Amino acid sequence: MSMIVQKYGGSSVADAASVKRVARRIVDTKKAGHDVVVVVSAMGDTTDELLDLANQVSPLPPGRELDMLLTAGERISMAVLAMAIHDLGAEARSYTGSQAGLITDSAHGAARIIDVTPGRITQAIEAGAIPIVAGFSGCGARFQGHHHARSRRIRHDGCRARSCVERRRL
Repeated sequence: MSMIVQKYGGSSVADAASVKRVARRIVDTKKAGHDVVVVVSAMGDTTDELLDLANQVSPLPPGRELDMLLTAGERISMAVLAMAIHDLGAEARSYTGSQAGLITDSAHGAARIIDVTPGRITQAIEAGAIPIVAGFSGCGARFQGHHHARSRRIRHDGCRARSCVERRRL
């Protein structure tokens, strides 16, 4: 049995219908006999909307608080996607980056992954579940949440996040 990692960006999970399509694709991959691990971004323009909100509240929000805010979008996506997968009869478990064992350095807004301890992901796969990991987040050595997937921006500048492979640099 092979392991397939599927990554879904914001436009792939932009609304309920899109989430259901993604869930069907994931479940179909699992039914084809593969172990599946999913990485999911925030729905649609959620991250940009959260950045805009942060800018409205504070012209220069503290990095830690901005990281906490931005991870909310991924948390929503992973939970909603897990619900859709459950509705199709498969077991899914959602994990934040830190729960999935992504250990980062302490650079708020631009953290880099320095270690991966995938115990929970491995356990979920062994139990037949589909682990869904929130993109963008990890846990620093001091157990503070860090946001790492997108270049830190306070004002929307029209830039798009770099590819998952570039961002993760694993």
